[in-house]
Amino acid sequence: MPSLNLAIARLVHAGTNNFAIVVVEAPYPSGRVIHDCVWTPALTQVWREWQQLFAGHSNLDISAHTSEEEAASQPVNVMTIELPASTSGQPINYASRLMQYFGNSLWQWVFEGPILNSLEHNRGAATALGKSLRLRLELRDPYLVAVPWEIMQRPGQPVISLSQNVIFSRTTSDVEPLPDFRKDPGLNILLVLGEDENLKLREEAEVLRETLTQGVAVASSARGYAPCMVTTLIQPTPEELIAALETQSYNVFFYAGHGLRHPDGGILNLHPEARLNGIELAQVLTRTGVKLALFNSCWGAQPASVNHQSIPYSSLAEVLIRHGVPAVLGMRDEIADRESLSFIQAFSEALRSRKAIDEAVAEARQKLLTKFGFNYPSWTLPVLYMHPQFDGQILRSLDESITELPTSLPEYTKIPSACLRLLNGEDKISLLQNPITRIGRTTDNHIVIPDLSVSRQHAQIICRDNFSASTPVLNYFLRDDSTGGTLIFKAGNWQRIHHQEIPLESGMQLKFGSSRNEIWEFIIDER
Repeated sequence: MPSLNLAIARLVHAGTNNFAIVVVEAPYPSGRVIHDCVWTPALTQVWREWQQLFAGHSNLDISAHTSEEEAASQPVNVMTIELPASTSGQPINYASRLMQYFGNSLWQWVFEGPILNSLEHNRGAATALGKSLRLRLELRDPYLVAVPWEIMQRPGQPVISLSQNVIFSRTTSDVEPLPDFRKDPGLNILLVLGEDENLKLREEAEVLRETLTQGVAVASSARGYAPCMVTTLIQPTPEELIAALETQSYNVFFYAGHGLRHPDGGILNLHPEARLNGIELAQVLTRTGVKLALFNSCWGAQPASVNHQSIPYSSLAEVLIRHGVPAVLGMRDEIADRESLSFIQAFSEALRSRKAIDEAVAEARQKLLTKFGFNYPSWTLPVLYMHPQFDGQILRSLDESITELPTSLPEYTKIPSACLRLLNGEDKISLLQNPITRIGRTTDNHIVIPDLSVSRQHAQIICRDNFSASTPVLNYFLRDDSTGGTLIFKAGNWQRIHHQEIPLESGMQLKFGSSRNEIWEFIIDER
């Protein structure tokens, strides 16, 4: 997908509110242009009023001005702007009109003259190729980071972050080159629940897990959905969190819990007695190959401030992206639980349908707007940052994926489900795929066991139809492909098989790799 990258920078020596908008990357060199503009008092007033109406509880009050005197000179009055009347002649409430007016104002400020020409030229070229155009916005001035650029709207056209043919995200050019990432067959999510007043953390974890993994049924594979595994940590210590990430098993890190603004990239309250700041988290995320960091917490995309002035590069999202995390999604403000769950469900479903991250965010944002309304800020809250070299693709496309063996499942009244259950007190259950479940150390397996005694592609559990019986049944077999073998508990003893295929029965216990490793139980649920 071709990408058009814009940067907005303050012209320090040209005047208080003079900015340059630069096309720093375009599919065609002729599209690289620059435009000077001035941030006007009228923009400041509508920006402050937008804060009062949609974020008044947050005490954000970040000014786009460089001096406290200028900020203080702008009155903070709610609902004093004379907004244009509706072109349709129909009455529209003030919140909707303000949302639309501010979005139109931001659009007109950014896309003037040569910048608009560059956008139109490159969008037309992308359309001719049958593709959308990526639009990535880099904010080099700290005072503009808190502005909701996601609501930019050309009059009479969709909001930029809801568009189908222009896929919007934020970015930064002050990053190191990305290493080569291989695309994975499925999502492997580390779900971390931090400190919260809600004492029902396990129930909340289960709701989030179900939300993330919806559609795992057999029919979902027919629609091209990728598998999704979720491992949960509840109020971990920093040491426990780092140990889990360093298994390098996860391509998505998802944090739900309290977050605070702080100059070091915000603070995550992992545990009543343990906190982690953004810089500390960034070190382990970049080292362990996580492709997407997702934060269902307050202020993930909001900078810290002192005396109404933003601290440069202080939001959690900015810190992580500048340290090399390929994609970071945070909330600009507080988000209600029902809004958050709606977004997560739509976002994860879009990811599992193999869409790129920025496309999935746009789709989930559209569903938020449809469900809660244009004049509610929920659809504006998710803020996505992407590394300029990252195409946003976590999962292999169907063309790239490993071909699965064909299967013709009999017409059961109810298809029995099979799973492996980890017998270590966590009661972790991994549903098996049909017809093959791959087990191994690396993330391209359906079940990942991060232990060096486990081979990269250790074993397969194969499901086959048996039509010889009067009633068709599914039979399961374990095929060992490993270096060190697999242990089977049979007749009261552990027996090692190596490069063999054996039938599996419900209740059979397995160890992969070392005899010291954890026990898995194979279960067929025919209820």
